[in-house]
Amino acid sequence: MTVTYTARVANARFCGFYQLLGLWRGSIYKLLYREFLIFLIAYLGLSLTYRFVLAEDQKRSFEKLVIYCDQYANLIPVSFVLGFYVTLVVTRWWSQYTSLPMPDRLMCAIAGSVHGRDERGRLLRRTLMRYGSLAGVLILRSVSTAVFKRFPTMDHVVEAGFMTREERKKFEGLHSPYNKYWVPCLWFTSLVAQARREGRVHDDCALKLLMEELNTFRGNCSMLFHYDWISVPLVYTQVVTIAVYSFFVACLIGRQFLDPSQGYTGHELDLGLPIFTLLQFFFYVGWLKVAEQLINPFGEDDDDFETNLLIDRNFQVSMLAVDEMYEDLPLLERDRYWDAANPRAPYTAATAFLLQQPRFQGSTFDITLAKEEMQFQPLEEIEEGLEPRTRGSSSPPPWLLGPSSFASHLPLLPRKNSSASEASGAYGCLCPGASCGCQASKTPLGWDEEAVAGGGATSEPCSSTQPLLDTVVPLSPVNSPQPPVPHWLQGSLEEEKRA
Repeated sequence: MTVTYTARVANARFCGFYQLLGLWRGSIYKLLYREFLIFLIAYLGLSLTYRFVLAEDQKRSFEKLVIYCDQYANLIPVSFVLGFYVTLVVTRWWSQYTSLPMPDRLMCAIAGSVHGRDERGRLLRRTLMRYGSLAGVLILRSVSTAVFKRFPTMDHVVEAGFMTREERKKFEGLHSPYNKYWVPCLWFTSLVAQARREGRVHDDCALKLLMEELNTFRGNCSMLFHYDWISVPLVYTQVVTIAVYSFFVACLIGRQFLDPSQGYTGHELDLGLPIFTLLQFFFYVGWLKVAEQLINPFGEDDDDFETNLLIDRNFQVSMLAVDEMYEDLPLLERDRYWDAANPRAPYTAATAFLLQQPRFQGSTFDITLAKEEMQFQPLEEIEEGLEPRTRGSSSPPPWLLGPSSFASHLPLLPRKNSSASEASGAYGCLCPGASCGCQASKTPLGWDEEAVAGGGATSEPCSSTQPLLDTVVPLSPVNSPQPPVPHWLQGSLEEEKRA
């Protein structure tokens, strides 16, 4: 039931998508034409009533209603609500497709791990694969209306060959109120364990591989069941539906053409048929119809999953892989490039031009550099060139960091233990030289100079009232140049010096 048009758009060309607009099966026209005709008939009915049925005073009242509906209809966030909803539905739709139980990996594991060309080995492989197919049929029968119509009862499943009558008795003898699609998977595990005990499965690694592939297959069946159980929240679907249809109910009235002689703003032209309103209806309601078709891809719409075809393909291919093709290898022989050191497959005349195209080597292979830029430089010269710049840009000037930055950038030296130092506060003399006459001018922040050198003598703390910014505290190594004073700070410093 899937509409495939991939071959029609294999190559991009002028008006490439226009050829798809004439398709009917799976098209938006097929989904939308009924609602579109109803909207058009309702609009024309209101228009004719306004023009030929209503009296003059009734026309004036209707015109006020038209202006009101047209003014407030755009407050409904149709595109916003529809965009999120359709994105959610499309993501969910593709996730359901990727969760379809495909037996390809499981059949390869069975064919490579369950050995024996005798009847017992063949019986084990076919039964294991049939259990996997049975689990897929049971879960698809639970979620797809098309598959349920094909297998409406367990008698149909038995008659189709997916289950024996003895297995049906076991299946129906298990009393459980829940879906029992997982029962064939348990039969699979028990039969694999029996094959391991019989030596048909040679080692535990092969047994582990079989169990992992079975769990992957069973997990896909479980995901389909939960997707069918947990739908998109009903409130979200209701909000989107109400928003779209209420918007166009308002448009039925608000988009009516009024009498131009009345002088209403925006109604200077009377076309009779609202072309752009019809296009808007086509886009928005068509958008909603896309979500309506994709929200459950296991129905019988044109673009729903072809589950019955998948059942036929999976059952036939899996049985062929574990039985007819078991250890059925073609004769080993040398290939035609056996003696070729550089094998190359041929091209047809339609694809020979590909040989003339350059082979991609990487995005940097086309970069060219000057000869002097490609010379290696000694590391010693590079380090010497970087050292002055490193010293000069060690840290920003202190006045750019605030008053607290002066103390934070000074070295931490031993503090002298004297009451006079404690009385002088945390800051010492910052005077240039010995202009203030204090003994602590050469030691930052009133620290004891002799204590720093290891002596026991102390000096008196500074009591100068010299401005703090008169002295630039070095923030970098001693030999580094002093940072310049900003121009906006020089005027204030000169005024303080004159004072």
